[in-house]
Amino acid sequence: MSRTTASIAILVLLSGVPAGAAAAQTQAPAQPQAAAAPRVPASAEVRAAYERSDALSRSVFWTDQADIDPRDPVAGVKAAAALRDLGRFDQAAEIAQGVLVIQPGNVDAMLEVGRAHLARGQAFYGVAALEQARNARPGDWQAWSLLGAAYEQVRRPDDARAAWAQALAISPENPAVLSNMAISAMTHGDAAAAEPLLRRAAAQPGATLKVRLNLAMVLGLSGKMGEAEQILRRDLPPEAADANLQWLRDRARDGSVDQARTWGSLQGG
Repeated sequence: MSRTTASIAILVLLSGVPAGAAAAQTQAPAQPQAAAAPRVPASAEVRAAYERSDALSRSVFWTDQADIDPRDPVAGVKAAAALRDLGRFDQAAEIAQGVLVIQPGNVDAMLEVGRAHLARGQAFYGVAALEQARNARPGDWQAWSLLGAAYEQVRRPDDARAAWAQALAISPENPAVLSNMAISAMTHGDAAAAEPLLRRAAAQPGATLKVRLNLAMVLGLSGKMGEAEQILRRDLPPEAADANLQWLRDRARDGSVDQARTWGSLQGG
């Protein structure tokens, strides 16, 4: 037995592999591995299907699509929106900002940058992008509405009111804009001005659950707990309605308004 063969035999004894197999393994040439098939973007049909799915599924899908093609602005914007819906605001802002590196004129990405920073309570960092979006699309009510919300958050109430007035001029009686104006009034302690705005907003066909909950909040804080409860019981499961009613009773009792809750009520547009 040669020294090489003896070495193989010792290794085999230690590993429990038959000696012949080990020798064959040392002599067999390495087989080239098959190249992985390149990933390609999903079809339009698949993308449309995922847009109808929940936020988690959308975030996984669109983040993967953006990874496949980092220069795909649609995937980047959709990924940012889905991450924002999941509450991952920092990541949403980062991805939307990345789209603007590739396409500086992408208005949808500008709006997503603004939405993400608004949602994370740092609207100051989204104002510039929203002002660019407004300048690029002066006839888009969403740009004006989001800009108004951002101005409100950075304590520029006059600019906010002017932006919302322009949004309403473009889209009269828009429930999201009316709701933003009402929440601004609530933040400044003017419940009397907020209630009629939210009633107008809630009466619109396009009013969202958020608009109706904002109305319930204002009604409850104004002492109209019965009407607030009717809205909450109609729109929320019993446990969630109970929790909101308890929050309203606590605020009504101590006479305070939760700033975090009113900021969170601003509409994304």
